Amino acid sequence: MLHITTSSIDTAALPTATDDVKSGWEAAWEWFLGAPLQIAIIVVASLVVLGVIRSLIKRVTEAIANGSPEVGKDRRGADSTPRGVLARAVPMANPLAGVRRAQRARTIGSVLRSTANVIVLAIMILLVLDTLGVNIAPFIASAGIVGVALGFGAQSLVQDYLSGIFMLLEDQYGVGDTVDFGEVTGTVEDVQLRVTKVRDLEGTLWFVRNGEILRTGNMSQEWSRTLVEFPVSMTADVPRVREVLEAAAARIAEDEELGAYVLEAPEVTGVESIARGRLLFRIRIKTQPAMQWEVARALRVAVRDDLSGAGIPLSSW
Repeated sequence: MLHITTSSIDTAALPTATDDVKSGWEAAWEWFLGAPLQIAIIVVASLVVLGVIRSLIKRVTEAIANGSPEVGKDRRGADSTPRGVLARAVPMANPLAGVRRAQRARTIGSVLRSTANVIVLAIMILLVLDTLGVNIAPFIASAGIVGVALGFGAQSLVQDYLSGIFMLLEDQYGVGDTVDFGEVTGTVEDVQLRVTKVRDLEGTLWFVRNGEILRTGNMSQEWSRTLVEFPVSMTADVPRVREVLEAAAARIAEDEELGAYVLEAPEVTGVESIARGRLLFRIRIKTQPAMQWEVARALRVAVRDDLSGAGIPLSSW
């Protein structure tokens, strides 16, 4: 009879539960060090890069939107009179300029953040798919086809947005500007990537698609010009009339309030035309942006008073 004892069996050769658990952990660790770890690294790195880009864009755009007057410049020799101080303060204190700068900066910032989101997330998804062993070539080809289809299907919409982006980048106009779009003339109240809102002189609010704006005349950018004409009698003394007009224009330019808007000495061009029994004189004054109308109104009153005081009547149109 065969007798088997436990001592005759090599227990070291038999698998144990501890070995099975250890092997399972090792297999799981090796699996995690493969595709899952690579995907986690791709996702985290993409989110970090996206966060850094968005933070930089926000800081730059907010700094531009909340811009302050220039500091640190040498002010020696600057005009310290009330007129000089007011002349330097007008561009900085203009609330419309601040609104325009803020809107332009934040709109561009929004476009840049959206573009960064799309680019970074698209790259992240493609890298994750590639890590999983998926052939990404068809996805890239499909994206190209979809892009072309959207380009044709939404051509006018894309044109509006592209025109809006270039308009902002080139600073063609902004909130508060008086513009001429051909069929619409008025003051810009809002600028968006797709449409621009313009209020005309009658109070009508026009919504103009940016892609339909073929030409833009900005009457309040960089500088403006006051152009006022005065008709007098054919028998008037031309040198005397010119002298009176020059004195009235000089008084406007030297005014403590209105003079801050004047950039150059007024110019009286003399007799511009002779017709219908009258002589036509013209005065030109270079002014701050959008201030030409206020200067023109004050100039008309000053010229009327001075001509009346000199006994030179104005002729009718």
